[in-house]
Amino acid sequence: MKVMVVGLDCAAPALMFDKLKDHLPNITKMTENGIYGKLRSTDPPITIPAWMVMATGRSPGEIGLYGFRSRVGNSYTQIKIPSSKDIKFDTVWDILGKRNNRSIVVAVPPTYPPKPLPGLMISDFMTPDKDKEFTYPPGLKNEILRDFPDYQFDVKFRKPEKEKIINEIYQMSDTRFKLVEKLLKEKPWDFFFMVEIGIDRLHHAFWRYIDEDHHLYEKNDMMRNKFISYFEMVDHHIGKMIEMMDDDTVMMIVSDHGAKGMKGAFAINQWLIKEGYLKLKNEKVSPGSSLDEIDVDWANTKAWAWGGYYARIFLNIKGRESQGLIDPSKVKEEISVLKEKLKNIKGPNGEEWKTIVFEPEEKYDVVNGDRSDLFVYLDDLNWRAAGTLGYETDYLLENDTGPDDAVHDYDGIYIIYRKNKRIGKKIDSSIYRVAPTILELYNVRKRYGIKGEPMEGIEYVK
Repeated sequence: MKVMVVGLDCAAPALMFDKLKDHLPNITKMTENGIYGKLRSTDPPITIPAWMVMATGRSPGEIGLYGFRSRVGNSYTQIKIPSSKDIKFDTVWDILGKRNNRSIVVAVPPTYPPKPLPGLMISDFMTPDKDKEFTYPPGLKNEILRDFPDYQFDVKFRKPEKEKIINEIYQMSDTRFKLVEKLLKEKPWDFFFMVEIGIDRLHHAFWRYIDEDHHLYEKNDMMRNKFISYFEMVDHHIGKMIEMMDDDTVMMIVSDHGAKGMKGAFAINQWLIKEGYLKLKNEKVSPGSSLDEIDVDWANTKAWAWGGYYARIFLNIKGRESQGLIDPSKVKEEISVLKEKLKNIKGPNGEEWKTIVFEPEEKYDVVNGDRSDLFVYLDDLNWRAAGTLGYETDYLLENDTGPDDAVHDYDGIYIIYRKNKRIGKKIDSSIYRVAPTILELYNVRKRYGIKGEPMEGIEYVK
C-alpha cells in the first residue's frame, strides 16, 4: 500500500464541504466515497507548528515551536525564524525511511533547509529564495528550475495590488501541482506528502469578497470568480493525481487549520500600557511602531506582547530577563491577575468577548523551546492581535502589518479516499491522529511506538 498526502494549508470545512462543493467535483467525490470531516488543529492553530504536529504526532510543546518566530534566549527583541533544524523528532517519512520506503516530500513547513532522506525533498515556503539549496538531493534543484523556471515558494499577499496577487497565487499553486505530477510519474516513491500554501494566501488576501458578513465585505464579481476558479484549479490537479492512483493507494487531503473572517485587530501592547504593564521612555509614538523601534523602559516594564493571529505575552522576570522586574515568587500571582484582565477585555462597542487565555503548561505535558508566559486568543480568535503601537484606538479595522481579511480557525479538514472502496462516512477527528493513521496504513505504527490512535473508520480503507 502507498499513501499520498495532499496538504491544503488553511482549507476550511465551510468552504470545502459546503459553499464551494459544486465547484469541486473531485474533492466532493472523495467525500462521498471516502471518510471525511473536520480536523481539529493544535493550539495554537498556526501553520508552524501545525504541520510538524501532523507529521510527527508530537505537540507544539514537545517540538518547542509556537509560531513563525521564537525568542532568542530571554531577549526583549531578538528573534529567530524556525527551520527544519528545530525539529528533533522523527517525521512519518523519517520512520518510513528506516524501512527503506522512498518518500517524495514537497513544501511541508518547516523543511528548509532540506534534510537527507531515502527519496526526494523540496523545502517549504520559508525558503529564502531559489539561490539557496532547497532540494535533496541537491541536484534536483537544477532539474526543477530547468523544467519550472517560474517555481515559487510563496507570494507576498499583504499588498494592495489585488488582481496581481491573485494571479501570482494561482500561478504559484498551478506550477507546484504540475511539478508534483511530474515527480509522481517519473520518480520512484512509496510515500508522498505535499503542502500547498496558496489557499492560506487566498483566504487572507481575499476573504472579504466571499464572506457577505465580513465587516469589510466588497461585492466584486471578478474577484469572487477568480477566488472560485483558484479552487477549481486545485480540484482539477487533485483529479489528475487521483488518476495516477492504483487500487492500493490511499489519498489523504488534510489542512493544518481553518479560516474565518477577521473582525479587526486589537492593539495589545497599547492595552498593556494603559493597564500599567508596559512602560515607554517616550510617550510619543508614531502609528505602526513596533517595540524594537521605540524606546521601551524595560526596567519598569512588567509585560509585553507579540502580535499575530494570537497574542503571546511575556513577563519581565528577575533572574530571567536582563532587566527583570517581577520577583519569581510573585509570578503566579501576576499571571493570575493578568489572565482575568485579558479575559475581561470587551469589544469596541462594549460587547462581551470570548477571550481564551492559557499558560503553555495548561495545554502541553512537555514545554520546550522559547515559549511565552501566556497565549491569548482574542474573542475566540475572531480578532487578530496587533503588536504595534501609536494608534488613536486599540481597535483597528485592518491588520497592522498589511491587508489581511481572515484569521485562523480551529477546524481544518481531512479526507481519506481509496479508489476501490465506497464508504461515505463523516467523522470529525484531530490533527494528532494523522501521523498514527499514516503509519497504521503501512503497518508500522506499533513497531515504532508512535503516540496517539489512528482516525476512526480507517479500517474501511486499510
